[in-house]
Amino acid sequence: MALTVLDPTTALIVVDLQKGIVAYPLAHSIDEVVSRARLLADAFRARGLPVALVNVAGSAPGRTEIPRNSQPFPAGWTDLIPELNQHPDDIVVTKRTWGAFASTDLEDQLRTRGVTQVVIVGVATGTGVESTARQAYEQGFNVTLAVDAMTDMRPEAHDYSIAKVFPRLGETGATQEIIDLLARSA
Repeated sequence: MALTVLDPTTALIVVDLQKGIVAYPLAHSIDEVVSRARLLADAFRARGLPVALVNVAGSAPGRTEIPRNSQPFPAGWTDLIPELNQHPDDIVVTKRTWGAFASTDLEDQLRTRGVTQVVIVGVATGTGVESTARQAYEQGFNVTLAVDAMTDMRPEAHDYSIAKVFPRLGETGATQEIIDLLARSA
């Protein structure tokens, strides 16, 4: 883990912490992931920095070898969890792909606010979080990943993303390290 700096206008992106997904069996304690995401959201909001809350309400079209669920989501499945303490000025994005930037206005909303760096947390490490990190990197944002504020249903996917993918996309660190950097940059 090698965090160096946070840009003056850094945004937090919280991926898929929604009622339907947090109910799945996950590799790490979802309560701890949610608690750390909330700590980061509170710290960002306290400094007037953008917080983007992302949920997923569909999937990209196209054939896949592994069948996808084509049934409608149950009522409330896509609702963001209340523990995130959503604020009226938070950016809220609904995606229908793994990553939060594809086919959404997230990039425009961040650029309008002058954001040059993103901190990403959420579920699932190897899909939603990693895809969002890849897309942010490809759009030219500096990327930081709070590795203790994310989890996956597949432990091996979580571990692989953290060890092999994330260091190529940005910097990784723990929630408290990021909060400490925020405090020093205030």
